[in-house]
Amino acid sequence: MARSILHCDMNNFYASVECMMDPSLKGKAVAVCGLTEERHGVVLAKNEAAKAFGVKTGEATWEARKKCPALVIVHPHHELYKKYSLLAREIYGRYTDRIEPFGLDECWLDVGGSIRLFGQPEEIADEIRRTVKAELGLTVSVGVSFNKIFAKLGSDLKKPDAVTCIFEESFREQIWPLPAGEMLGVGPGAASVLAKYGIHTIGQLAAAPDEFLRQKFGKSGAVMKLYANGLDDSPVRRADENPPPKSVGHGLTAAEDIVKAGDVNALMISLAQDVGKRLRSAGMKARGVSVTVRDSTLAAKEWQCRMPFPTASPTYIAREAFALFCRSYAWASPVRAVTVRAIDLCDENDPYQLSLDGESEKEEKRERLDGAISRIRDAFGSGALKNACLIGAPNRDGDEL
Repeated sequence: MARSILHCDMNNFYASVECMMDPSLKGKAVAVCGLTEERHGVVLAKNEAAKAFGVKTGEATWEARKKCPALVIVHPHHELYKKYSLLAREIYGRYTDRIEPFGLDECWLDVGGSIRLFGQPEEIADEIRRTVKAELGLTVSVGVSFNKIFAKLGSDLKKPDAVTCIFEESFREQIWPLPAGEMLGVGPGAASVLAKYGIHTIGQLAAAPDEFLRQKFGKSGAVMKLYANGLDDSPVRRADENPPPKSVGHGLTAAEDIVKAGDVNALMISLAQDVGKRLRSAGMKARGVSVTVRDSTLAAKEWQCRMPFPTASPTYIAREAFALFCRSYAWASPVRAVTVRAIDLCDENDPYQLSLDGESEKEEKRERLDGAISRIRDAFGSGALKNACLIGAPNRDGDEL
């Protein structure tokens, strides 16, 4: 059975919910922003009126106000967004049980098995669009295609309140002229690297030499080329499926900008404790670690490295993360937020090659100790045992990312 994939994207979701709940906001430029007194003065969402002034998601509140002095700032109501996200998924569930969320406001649907009941995919997409608008008072853009990547691209091409189809027989003419960064899987960093070598469009990416992509991006380079050539075959998971996590991470925005490496180390130790606990709960270990740093200018950079052996030890994860940070961060600006992520996960019982220097045996002892510490914290609270470097350390009072 041929796949027919929809990608439903609820337009300006947070801001749309706020405007729908408060009629006094109608016709005004509105942005949903975090609390400025908690250093989260960042635009989380904006409506079409604010977008017309150039307000962008992710920029600081003061920058948004500079572009639009009449901008109305509202604080987020996350429980309300979750409610409307679930209501939208209930509507999607009338047409298929293959619903894969991609955040609160986006979902992939495979309606290949629903055509006999509800009509062609584009007809289903349009009916969903009209139903969401009528029942929830919100608009949704829907991309229709033969794979998930192009369905997502389709929903981005025309907004708000629209249906865009990308068909297998004509996708090259339709999307190859588009910028490479428009495609899911090509982030700003990758797009910048590609542009340096004259690869600006999705079509140019589709024709790029395999060896060049492998050298510059590793495995992800091959994946980007497959996507550009329409060869994504990843399935849409059923709503009740719970795939194993691909990574486990935790991040914090510091209460004050960090200017010392030692304070970053202490923060990473704190973050790694949560990461290690979640790895153990999932029965998994990590073969690599990723570090994301957002500086005081709100610019973010990410680095990753492979670890010598799989581990769930918070101590080892923090040590590798801090070493990676020290090798990579140039301190052009103070640090505002840090995320530590365990990547390349495997089952905790998977075999691995032991080292000859005795480090593997030391790690096994460390993991037994970490396990004992975790059990004590579970029984008596997270504050029952603390790393000495965290006692009285600054920047522990930030907010979770």
